[in-house]
Amino acid sequence: MKNYALRLSYLGTAYHGWQRQKNGRSIQQCIEEAVKKTCSVDTHVSGCGRTDAGVHAEGYVASVKMDCSIPLDRLPFALNARLPDDIVIHEAHEVPMDFDARFSCIRKEYTYRIHNSPTRDPFLTDRAYFYPQHLDEQRMIEAARHFVGVHDFSAVRSIGTPVRSPVREIYYLDVERRGDLIEIFACANGFLYNMVRAIAGTLVFVGNGKLDPESIPAILASKDREQAGPTAPACGLYMTALDYGMEAINVISKHR
Repeated sequence: MKNYALRLSYLGTAYHGWQRQKNGRSIQQCIEEAVKKTCSVDTHVSGCGRTDAGVHAEGYVASVKMDCSIPLDRLPFALNARLPDDIVIHEAHEVPMDFDARFSCIRKEYTYRIHNSPTRDPFLTDRAYFYPQHLDEQRMIEAARHFVGVHDFSAVRSIGTPVRSPVREIYYLDVERRGDLIEIFACANGFLYNMVRAIAGTLVFVGNGKLDPESIPAILASKDREQAGPTAPACGLYMTALDYGMEAINVISKHR
């Protein structure tokens, strides 16, 4: 038996997130079915994160332990032939047996995209959060700085999977505008449930004047979800970079 790391990307619009669900199709289910059809094995595929329904991944890593006779360089092509068009495996690597896509990850980057324009763009439907009211990105940049560092992020998370601690470290939280597209780049050693979407919603409230940039430290200190902005829609969220400390496995950020 060998342990494989698969680098893939997907559009999450048609799926109920990464993890298998009783009430809808998931990315994990599709890949496990493709592995079974391709390699004739029933096995568990571990993902680097439990992305929600509608969330996308430009860079994602999954790991799977199995016996498979297909050569490593041909494995992505063989699996892709069994996958829908909106899920693509780009590379396969043999990794140590103790490697796990989720628990071996050192840090992750998510990108949140906002289409800030008076009119919709049909090519960004389900690919970005359409927000027609003008957002002041300079105010958002000022507010974003206050999230960087080690904090209790209870004020910007939803109740979901129990965690030992709500404390995380954000290494950078950058806000950039390119025309009508505002991108929020968040990199941390881990994220709480809906944390990035709640931060994005809070920055939107700052950008439209409902919150002051200097209010962020007090919001974080309150640990009160009601003090922060709303949870932004899933369609704008992408997993974009992963650091495993292994050059071949890392998904490199296009932002940095």
